[in-house]
Amino acid sequence: MNDLEKIKSKLAKRASGFITGGFKPTNSNTESWIGRVYLYLENEEIPVDNNGDLMLPLFQLCLNELPFVPDILINTKIITVFISKNIPIDLTPNGNHWVLREYKNTNEIIFKDLKNENSHIKPFPLSNKLIEEDYPVWEDPEIPEDISDKILQLEDEGVIDSYYEIIENNYGHKLGGYATYCQSGIYFGDDYEFVFQISSDEKANLNIVDNGNIYLAKNRKTEEWIYYIDFY
Repeated sequence: MNDLEKIKSKLAKRASGFITGGFKPTNSNTESWIGRVYLYLENEEIPVDNNGDLMLPLFQLCLNELPFVPDILINTKIITVFISKNIPIDLTPNGNHWVLREYKNTNEIIFKDLKNENSHIKPFPLSNKLIEEDYPVWEDPEIPEDISDKILQLEDEGVIDSYYEIIENNYGHKLGGYATYCQSGIYFGDDYEFVFQISSDEKANLNIVDNGNIYLAKNRKTEEWIYYIDFY
């Protein structure tokens, strides 16, 4: 194995990627969606934000039939995400202008066709695909120092022109893998692990500030979630 193969082997992570629309929805409890949430507990509704306004249903993620699920979600069955129209632009805990609900048991989950009529997001079902090799952007703090030093050495020696000559980033919606930052990476905090990326989606009429992404990370010890947004 040469140096480039070793670098790629050390960095590569698997992920589940999502493709917007293109098939007839089934409205089942195993179907993921953008712009629509219909799986709730009986006492749950669309949440309201800190200003008392109804949030926008953003994402429904059903994990049962995905090709890859990170270990941190091994017992999770469904995740639903709602966002305020006043989208937060800082590192923000769950419940502050966004809400993530995580379900580990589906026995009490029911179908509710709830809508926010003021939502600009066009709902689409999501198909999925396996991403065998996902890589971090160059500025990601997850790249170990010894690997970044080796990449710089290979650039200086003229073996490669740049890091992006040997890797490919996945910029769409994905579960697992790496956060595909637009700017420099972010440190979520001790014990937090990046889990889930929601991207700007032209088909769903979702523009996250300026063609950006939402990143959701989970704490391995407390199971709390945190949100970060990045855009151009």
